[in-house]
Amino acid sequence: MSNFPKAFEEQLRQSLKGEWEKFLAAHEAPPPVSIRVNPFKNHSIKELPNVPWTQHGRYLPERPVFTLDPTFHAGAYYVQEASSMFLEQVFRQVIDTNEKLTVLDLCAAPGGKSTHIASLIHAESLLVSNEVIRSRAGILAENLQKWGTNNVVVTNNDPEDFSKLTGLFDVIVVDAPCSGEGLFRKDPDAMKEWSEDNVQLCCKRQQRILHDIWPALKENGILVYSTCTYNAWENEENLKWLKKEKDVEFLSLNIDPAWNVLSIEENGVKGYRFYPHRVNGEGFFLSVIRKKEREETVGIKNHKSRLTSPSKKLMEKIQPWVKVPENKTFIQREDVIQFFPASQAYTIELLIKSLRLVTAGTFLGTVKHDKVIPEHSLALSLELHADQFPQLDVSLDEVIQYLKKENLNVASEQKGFSLITHNSLPLGWVNVLDNRINNMYPSEWRIRMK
Repeated sequence: MSNFPKAFEEQLRQSLKGEWEKFLAAHEAPPPVSIRVNPFKNHSIKELPNVPWTQHGRYLPERPVFTLDPTFHAGAYYVQEASSMFLEQVFRQVIDTNEKLTVLDLCAAPGGKSTHIASLIHAESLLVSNEVIRSRAGILAENLQKWGTNNVVVTNNDPEDFSKLTGLFDVIVVDAPCSGEGLFRKDPDAMKEWSEDNVQLCCKRQQRILHDIWPALKENGILVYSTCTYNAWENEENLKWLKKEKDVEFLSLNIDPAWNVLSIEENGVKGYRFYPHRVNGEGFFLSVIRKKEREETVGIKNHKSRLTSPSKKLMEKIQPWVKVPENKTFIQREDVIQFFPASQAYTIELLIKSLRLVTAGTFLGTVKHDKVIPEHSLALSLELHADQFPQLDVSLDEVIQYLKKENLNVASEQKGFSLITHNSLPLGWVNVLDNRINNMYPSEWRIRMK
């Protein structure tokens, strides 16, 4: 591929040695298309080739129009680059996911790694999914609501904001903003933005992120550092810097040789590099680090909860909407009711006090006079007790109309809020009135494709 930046090509030729021509040939081929199936949603998927390092990853023979697939909008799967699914091996080999964990995905938008982590951790664990850019934090929240797990908080903060939450997290995943060399095949425009100066700028930014987030990781906690780039400055050299600055231990993973993942070990630094001519995926780098320094855990002095519970009358109305309500904490902020695992109420209140929260748990409904109007996130939630609502299972054409927020003309004898489903997958709400059906699909989520 002749349009590689010259300095980039020179560096890769040197590091790849005899494999440069294979690397070049891989970039002449179309990138593979892969998805990760949501294991919690009842969705059958035909037999497809597995992504080898993850249980629910699948390769597609071609790229469909995901926008027009209702199962995509229902959160039955997530479209994710195959190499980045390697994160699963860290959680399966190094982390005890049967324990109640507090996990931070620091640079999380649009949500690939966060939805993946949510599928791997225990239901009583808590995932804090953060994005520093406000508009991208909204996209992150949308994708996590579609995934349906209740034990997730979405925040919109700079990495340094987490430094005051000392020792809070058992696991921190830093998928660091990088020069994007591993995405050149998928996004040729990324090549236009590449420069040696930008690589050095990314390197310094990554070091600042690691420095800022370090106090929030507890003693013996696990830091997962990853990038979608090849160069050593943003990978090994950053980790050598971390080793020099902090007391760390680099951990090894058991890698199947058939995966063709390249193991790196240099001066005690360990990592794993993915090249597109070696694996059926894009460029990627990952390292697993254990923190050996002592760290005091943050707490709230004289803690007394300031969260407001819904009234007894409202609770009687809404509890049947949720599976196992006795294990949930329900709170009301102004006119919105939300719920999350009762075992994580203390931590979530700490986060509310310390950070900018976009979502916490699941938004259940909005109180209006004596009614509770169900929120869209409840329809997609794994905690929804769907039998409490009338259900309208609609055809493909009808569900596309619904997702475009157009008027629906479907028969229903029961008035009030009904759950729209397609092939038994919930997609959202309608309000059935005497002479019409109000489409309650969120305007900002609607399909705009003609």
